[in-house]
Amino acid sequence: MDQTLQLGPLVLPVSWLVLFIAWQAGSFVAERRVRRLGQTLGLHGWLLPLAGWAAARAGFVAAHWDGYAGSASGLLGILDIRDGGWYPWTGLLVAVVYGLVLAWRGQPAGRPLLWGLGLFCALWLGAHAVARAFAAPPAQLPQFSAVALDARSVDLPALTGTPVVINLWASWCPPCRREMPVLLQAQRDNPAIRFLWINQGESPEVVQRFSAQHGLPADAVLLDIQGRLGQMLGRSSLPTTLFYNAQGQLADLRTGEVSAGSLGQHLQRIAPAAP
Repeated sequence: MDQTLQLGPLVLPVSWLVLFIAWQAGSFVAERRVRRLGQTLGLHGWLLPLAGWAAARAGFVAAHWDGYAGSASGLLGILDIRDGGWYPWTGLLVAVVYGLVLAWRGQPAGRPLLWGLGLFCALWLGAHAVARAFAAPPAQLPQFSAVALDARSVDLPALTGTPVVINLWASWCPPCRREMPVLLQAQRDNPAIRFLWINQGESPEVVQRFSAQHGLPADAVLLDIQGRLGQMLGRSSLPTTLFYNAQGQLADLRTGEVSAGSLGQHLQRIAPAAP
């Protein structure tokens, strides 16, 4: 779940904050232990996390290669880490192997780095375990209704029984505009999932013009002139995409732009089972 911490205009994913704190603590321990030997970590202090980071990204891209290969952005889409696509276990495995090889070769930084990795894992996994233990029950589709561009009213709770993707957006938001083609293609590829684009705070004329230019389906674009849904959900950052399963429960959440690859991962969590 993509929980966020909002500090004024700045929005930070909690998972990234936990990762940063755990990395800093692990680095501190590794530095202290290697200094006891009269040595320094040198470049290994940066190469190890860099190797882990690259492996985490590469693992995700490999698992969702079809989405990236079919994207118009091509190589740039693979390198664009703003889509939030990572496989942490792949990165952790590479980092551990890196440390083990250094220790096996008798490098002074080897064992200290493994100690640092151990603390990193303890903090990172511990934080996730605590978050799971104290997690609230999954939120349900909100009690919200709005009028679509085809003049029909859409009541969100009435959609229970069908997986639903809700995208909160605005025409002035650059990442909202960039991800529109990805969401539209996903709608075409997943007819069993209901996609809704709920505009936040713009006039009907602006929404109508933008939707016509970008080919958004009129029955799937909802007007929320006061931005009530964003306020109800506590989500002021755009774009925000929410993924509800067929039981009407929030199964996943993405704050920020999605790519074809990362969107595919989110959709897997709500896609109906094959007959």
